[in-house]
Amino acid sequence: MPVVVKTPDEIERMRIAGRLAAEVLDFITPWVVAGVSTEELDARCHDYMTRVQGTVPAPLNYAPPGYKPFPKSICTSVNHVVCHGIPRQDKRLKAGDILNIDVTVIKDGFHGDSSRMFFVGEPRIQARRLVEVTYACMWHGIRQVRPGARLGDIGAAIQAHAESQGYSVVREFCGHGIGRRFHEEPQVLHYGKPGTGLVLETGMTFTIEPMINAGKAGIRELSDGWTIVTKDHSLSAQWEHTVLVTDQGFEVLTQSAGTPAPPAEVLG
Repeated sequence: MPVVVKTPDEIERMRIAGRLAAEVLDFITPWVVAGVSTEELDARCHDYMTRVQGTVPAPLNYAPPGYKPFPKSICTSVNHVVCHGIPRQDKRLKAGDILNIDVTVIKDGFHGDSSRMFFVGEPRIQARRLVEVTYACMWHGIRQVRPGARLGDIGAAIQAHAESQGYSVVREFCGHGIGRRFHEEPQVLHYGKPGTGLVLETGMTFTIEPMINAGKAGIRELSDGWTIVTKDHSLSAQWEHTVLVTDQGFEVLTQSAGTPAPPAEVLG
């Protein structure tokens, strides 16, 4: 399937959907505390999306080929869960946990997709460092986006930073084109070689969402058919933005009042 280059009207709709996805993450932030269940976080996000925003939670009942329908409105991935964690009533957050909340909303037929890491109370030094390095990895990738650059430039920048800090990049999951469909072309790998892959064009929209492990890169899928964990039980972190290729470079579409600023080390 070819890469969809968005029209100005479609880009404006993507801006709206992206901002709304980020605002869900702003909304849920005060509720990420020790003792709360991930199912309660899901219920609060679902209510905010459907009742307050008038958006549709894209993950709910989403069923790509080979998968059973995803049963919740957000993904909640705690500690060694890499991605696609299913919110549960019996999964209560503990002080020191790290948590990724992944939100995708649909507004007027367009998708906005973003995820953030959260600390539950005070994290361990190693956990904080992993989360911070992963955030920098995402931004190193974003900074490569401009017309004429290649997808391999994004992956290479992410991989180089992660490995320079002693971490590993999950290979089995990647970023993706996004728009009217949840997952479009291209696939955006978080590793690779500079100067390889698809040439970027103005109007392309896709996610950059590196998953970085504190230990080895190996992963496995749990019996629920969705939850992905590290094989060695090491911590994993992920951040995600939806980005637009512009004439001048890039625009991050998933920004809101509560979106963390880019790391100073990357802006350099």
